[in-house]
Amino acid sequence: MEKLTVLVVDDEPGIRSGVHRILRNFTVDYPFMDEMIGFNLELAETGEEAVEFIKKNNTDIVLLDNKLPGIQGNDVLEFINEQSLDTYVIMITSHASLEVAIRATKNGAYDFVPKPFTPTELKAAMENITRHIFLKRMTAKLNKEGKQIRFQFLSIMSHELKTPINAIEGYLKMMQNRELGNKLEDYDEVISRLKRRTESMRNLIMDMLDFTQIESGKKQRDLSETDLEQVARSAIDVMKPYAIQKDVEVKLQVSGQVKVNADPDELEIILNNLISNAIKYNTKGGKVECSIRESKGFATIMVTDTGIGMNKKDQARLFNEFVRIKNEKTKNISGSGLGLSIVKKLVDMYNGDINVCSKPDQGSSFTVTLPVNSNRQPE
Repeated sequence: MEKLTVLVVDDEPGIRSGVHRILRNFTVDYPFMDEMIGFNLELAETGEEAVEFIKKNNTDIVLLDNKLPGIQGNDVLEFINEQSLDTYVIMITSHASLEVAIRATKNGAYDFVPKPFTPTELKAAMENITRHIFLKRMTAKLNKEGKQIRFQFLSIMSHELKTPINAIEGYLKMMQNRELGNKLEDYDEVISRLKRRTESMRNLIMDMLDFTQIESGKKQRDLSETDLEQVARSAIDVMKPYAIQKDVEVKLQVSGQVKVNADPDELEIILNNLISNAIKYNTKGGKVECSIRESKGFATIMVTDTGIGMNKKDQARLFNEFVRIKNEKTKNISGSGLGLSIVKKLVDMYNGDINVCSKPDQGSSFTVTLPVNSNRQPE
């Protein structure tokens, strides 16, 4: 259980002990919290003690009486403000000093609790400020993660695009200098390599566009009754030149007519990614089988290959963004690390499910289950 550090600053022993008694076992819950939040309570009699404690310790909340021996509560509040500390102040004050408390809130105090207060009043104030702290920190975390993701996007784009651009530049310079001869056919292999490099860049850019559109929620969707066999055959036709190049046989097996209420473009993205990966990570002379069937209102797509496979550890992180399995067998295989995360996000949008079963050197099998009607929840 996470605990916030709370400093109780009051010269009255009864107030200090009362606050300690009320809050020592008190916890705050919230729908978005993974676990409840409790409090570590520290006590101070004077403003000077409070300042010394705050200097030496990370303090989340200060329950602060304004009328203190020595420096006053507002002086402690001013110190916290001057240091730009991530510390929240609740003023504890008598009814006669409400004007002081209100002025303190204008000067940076989060809230105030008038004396005498009931346990319910104090708990309500603590619950309010704890939820505020939680939501502020969650927002900061999301903003930070967003910046990290944008940084990852830029890093991967620059890295993945730099290599083919350098290669293309080199090939074009070779052609410009007529290094292989003066006949066009002398450069057939170079032209083929140029086409592969540009295709690699195009695929990366398309992956990035798909990912950002899905993440932002701005992707236009057109749901309609879609024949999965037609989408699968289209995906296989697109991948056929790649399969021939890799010497991989691709087969399609469909049990009856299977239609789902879905966006055809999104289904094409799913099947393109699964089939292209099955070819990409296969072995020379390998096989890929795509099977489609329907049962009890759900369509199942299974793409199985005889490729290099992967271990359990790699399977566990496979659907995360920017994840690429790195080992001796994959070091020369290009990719953005986004394809399967895109597939997972699309499958989730249909309340579907995706699983992988794989063994090193034996191959992998990806299974996608989608409701035939997109409004239906999987059992």
